[in-house]
Amino acid sequence: MGKNKYTLAVLGAGTLWGFMGFFRRTLDTMGLSASNCIAVRGIFAALLFGIAMLITDRKAFKVKLRDAWCFLGSGIVSLLLFSLCYFKAMDYMSLSNAAILLYTAPCFVILFSALLFNEKITARKLAAMLIAFAGCCLVSGIGTGSKISTTGILFGLGSGICYALFSIFSRFAINRGYSTFTINFYTCLLAGLGALIVGGVELVPIITSTVPNFLFAAATGLVTCFLPYLCYTYGLTGLENGKASIMASIEPVVATLCGIFIYHEALTAMSAVGILLVLSAIVLLNLKSKTA
Repeated sequence: MGKNKYTLAVLGAGTLWGFMGFFRRTLDTMGLSASNCIAVRGIFAALLFGIAMLITDRKAFKVKLRDAWCFLGSGIVSLLLFSLCYFKAMDYMSLSNAAILLYTAPCFVILFSALLFNEKITARKLAAMLIAFAGCCLVSGIGTGSKISTTGILFGLGSGICYALFSIFSRFAINRGYSTFTINFYTCLLAGLGALIVGGVELVPIITSTVPNFLFAAATGLVTCFLPYLCYTYGLTGLENGKASIMASIEPVVATLCGIFIYHEALTAMSAVGILLVLSAIVLLNLKSKTA
């Protein structure tokens, strides 16, 4: 399989993240706020990672104090702040423009990785990044008559930077010998607890009021946090940060397809071209070459 398994893992992560809109809309109808949704994802995912570690390797819970900043970075600076900035950007601009700014993340990942880990910035990587970003713009429906404010742009760019930093902090943790389970357990736990502090605990009576509510909350943690972050961090163990980040751009493609098949939204010619561009960028990254 070679690096194919790492590529498939990252594509799997992006695919699962693409279902976040479906879960978010349903949690909204249950009466949960944006912060509550982040808490649900983080806490349930942390529980799942914790159970997996208890079964497979209890030593994985151990973290050296001098490395704690890696997990504070991935959990608070990245996962929590990325989500809060992204949701806040939606208050100041259209969903499509907020999504476009979020997907500046691969640009930041490539830049940070070159500076911190000496990853090469190749012509192919830059071309794939530009093609993927153009595809995301088209899939998101750029220019669909929405207002744009400076505040919204700042929150949107903040979401892109914080989103990118997950790859960076995770790489530092991987280089220090921590497993994907350890990285994700503390990332999700810290993000979930942080979201509880920000949004309060009113989510508890809501998700425990009925069995379906509880099961859906658990499914949200499983599908949109536990499985994708497990896959993505595994992918990082065999791929460069920049390549992994670009390939995760499959997320808006899946989100668009969810809108079509679940909510019966129309597939526009612009979205169709955008999907083809994102897929083309992924293929370009995986073509064999000595210099890629």
